[in-house]
Amino acid sequence: MTLNFELDKLKKELSKLKPKRVLVQLPEGIKQNAFEIQELIQSLNIECIFSGETCWGGCSISPEEAKTVNADLIVHFGHAKFIESNFPILYMEVKDELDLKSILQKSLEKIKNYKTIGISYSIQHKHEIPKVIQFYKENGKKIILSKKLGYAAYEGHIIGCEFSGLKKIQEEVEAFLILGNNFHSMGASLAVKKPVILLDVYNDKVTEMKGIREKILRQRILSIEKFKEAKKIGIITEIKLGQKFGTPKTIIEELKKSGKEVILISMNELSPDKLMNFYNVDAFVELGCPRIAIDDFAKYPKPIITYKETLIAIGKVSLEKSIERGLI
Repeated sequence: MTLNFELDKLKKELSKLKPKRVLVQLPEGIKQNAFEIQELIQSLNIECIFSGETCWGGCSISPEEAKTVNADLIVHFGHAKFIESNFPILYMEVKDELDLKSILQKSLEKIKNYKTIGISYSIQHKHEIPKVIQFYKENGKKIILSKKLGYAAYEGHIIGCEFSGLKKIQEEVEAFLILGNNFHSMGASLAVKKPVILLDVYNDKVTEMKGIREKILRQRILSIEKFKEAKKIGIITEIKLGQKFGTPKTIIEELKKSGKEVILISMNELSPDKLMNFYNVDAFVELGCPRIAIDDFAKYPKPIITYKETLIAIGKVSLEKSIERGLI
């Protein structure tokens, strides 16, 4: 794996924007490159501070943190623009430069029975998509990119928390190929009805997500049923601008009507340790990142459900309809 941080582009943009001090946000996997990035920024006589907070996506932008350290610009690496912000943010998407020939060739066996394929990619592979499309066309496949809808920044772009762009084309395709990792393909498998196949470029594996989808659905149904039995509920809202999925007001009113006691909890980031002290809370609703409840199911001893799942629990939406529409 070779990461291209496009430092020439960074230098050009910073020279144009002329900030005095920047807060740099790096995803967990590339915090090790901080010294390289700092060297360039400081060569322009710009002060540089690195955020030590986790940065899992474009949803993790932190204007308040930048203001606290008196930065006048955030440089956010590794993700595309997610939401609007009044604070200036420079997004450096980062290119992952890989030789995809092997995995593309390997994928042909998995998709041999499908003619029309929907493709979505995580942002670091955006630059490779024209070559990917050409490869499949040469092998007799019709390719349709997922639409630029919801939080997606580009046609074909996939993010982990909602999949409007894939849902839009699912009636036109026979299966989906996800160029990226398990995080994106797992979410896609819960969002669409068609087969989802992961091109895991880092492990050179091609995996159909059907078995994983069924396992996760069982876990989600179990969490919802346990939540229904809970008497004391904690509703978690997250401080990060991009992690607000659903409003608590209606949910609180409905839960109280059903005889449950409810508290509202504010957090910057959810973790098992933080919830431990709320020992008398029986179950939680996560109104921040919906993937925490889904991906970290085994980490939490008490049920945590998403906004959409809460609507199922309080009878506003049927489970069958929610599964058909997509749990994410």
